[in-house]
Amino acid sequence: MLSAARNTLSDSPSEADRIAALQARISEQETQLQARAERIRQLEEIIRTFQRKTFAGTSEQASAAQLGLFNEAEEIEATAPPEVPVTPHARQRRGRPALPPELPREEIVYDLPDADKVCPHDGTALELIGQDTSEQLDIIPAQVKVIRHVRMKYACPCCQQHVAIAAKPAQPLGKSMAAPGLLAYIATAKYADALPLYRQAEQLKRLGIELDRTTLAHWMIQSGQLVQPLINRLSELILEQPVIGMDETTVQVLKEPDKTPQSTSYMWVMGAGPPGQRLRVFHYEPTRSGRVPMERLDGFAGVMMVDGYSGYGAACQAHGITRLGCWTHARRKFFEAAKLQPKGKTGRPDQALALIGKLYRVEQEARDMEPDACRALRQQQSRPILDQFQAWLTKTAPQVPPKTKLGQALHYLQAQWPALVRYLDDGRYPIDNNAIENAIRPFAIGRNYAQCPVMRSTGSRLPHSSMNRRFHLT
Repeated sequence: MLSAARNTLSDSPSEADRIAALQARISEQETQLQARAERIRQLEEIIRTFQRKTFAGTSEQASAAQLGLFNEAEEIEATAPPEVPVTPHARQRRGRPALPPELPREEIVYDLPDADKVCPHDGTALELIGQDTSEQLDIIPAQVKVIRHVRMKYACPCCQQHVAIAAKPAQPLGKSMAAPGLLAYIATAKYADALPLYRQAEQLKRLGIELDRTTLAHWMIQSGQLVQPLINRLSELILEQPVIGMDETTVQVLKEPDKTPQSTSYMWVMGAGPPGQRLRVFHYEPTRSGRVPMERLDGFAGVMMVDGYSGYGAACQAHGITRLGCWTHARRKFFEAAKLQPKGKTGRPDQALALIGKLYRVEQEARDMEPDACRALRQQQSRPILDQFQAWLTKTAPQVPPKTKLGQALHYLQAQWPALVRYLDDGRYPIDNNAIENAIRPFAIGRNYAQCPVMRSTGSRLPHSSMNRRFHLT
C-alpha cells in the first residue's frame, strides 16, 4: 500500500512542471493575441485606405513640415553622413501669360466721334498723340463644311471611244465621306483627350451632323490600319534611344473573343526622347504577362525606366537591359502609409517622404543642366541623402510589421534599392517614370467614361487584330 502511494506521488506533476505548462500556455496565448492585434491593425488600415480613396483628395503633395523631420538628431543613425543643405525652391509669382505672337490678329479700332475731337475749352482741333492697346484671346468654335470633289470629264467628239477624267488625290478611307481633317479630329478627341465616341456623336449632332457612333468606331479601325507603318517606325526609333520608359494600365474590353466582359486587359506604353521630342507608342494586350516586354523590347540593350513589376525582370535579363527604379512609385507607397496615421501625427512615413522630397529638390536644380553637370550635382548632393536614407531604412525595416502599409513600403524600397539609386550614374537617367505615366493617363481617365476606351463605343463584336490597331492611335 505504501508502494502504491509512492507511485501515485511520482506520477503526479511537480509544481515546477505545472508552472512551466502555465507559462507555455500564457506564451501561446500572448502570441495569439499579438497575431490578432496585428490582424486588427491590418484591417483598420484597409478600412482607412478605402475611406481615403473614397472621400479624400488624390493629391500627393507633401506638407512643408515633412522637410524638417530629419533635423532631430535622435532619429538619425550615428554613422550617417551630415545632411547636405539644399537651396529651397522659391516659387515665383507669374503674371498673365503673353499671347503667342504667331496667332492671327483681328484689330478693332475705336475712335472718337468727330464732334469730340475738339477741345471743349478753346475749340482747337485735337491731335492724335498715341493709342492704348489691349489684347483678348478668342476662339472660333468647330466649323463643319462639306468638301465637294468635282472631277472634270472629257470625251472625244469624233470617235466617241476615249473618255478622260481628272484625277482626285488619294483619300484615307477611299469612298468614305470622312475627310482627313474629320478623322484627325475624332482620333485626337478620343485617344488624346479621352472623349468617348458617343459624346463626340452628340457634339456633331449639335452642329447638325447625324453620325452613328458605330460609324465613328469603324473609321477609327480603318485609320489605325493606315497609320500602322508609322507606328512600326516609331517603335524602331524608340528602341534606338539610349534610355526608354515603359508602363502599363488596365482596360476593360466588353466584347473580345475567349474573354468575359469582367476580365482585365492591359494597355502598354513605351516611350523615349527629351521634352518636346518625345516618342510614344501604345500597344494593347489581353494580358500583363512578362511575354509582352520580352517581345516589345527585342533588339534593345540600353537603359529602361520602369516600376517594380516583376514582369520586366525576364526581359531585362534576356536582352541585357539596365533597369532603373521609379522614385515616384516608392514615394507613393510611403504617402499611402502616411495618410493612415492619426490626424496631426507625423511618423516614419513622413520621414521617408522628407528624404525623397530632398532628392526631388536636387532634381529641380538640375533640370536644365547638361548630363555631365547633372551627374556631378547628383553625386555631390543626392548621394549623401541616399546614404542617409539607406541607413534609416536598415534601422527601421526590422522594426515594422511587414504586412502593414509602412512595412510594404519599406519592403518595396529595400527590394528596389539597387535600381532606385542607379539614376546617379548618368545625368541622362530620369529619377522617375512620370513622363511615361503621364502619357498613359488618358486611358485611366477614359475609364471614368467607359470601361474600355474603344469597345464601349462600338456595341459590336470586332476582330481582335482591328481592336489592337485601334489602340495605337493615341
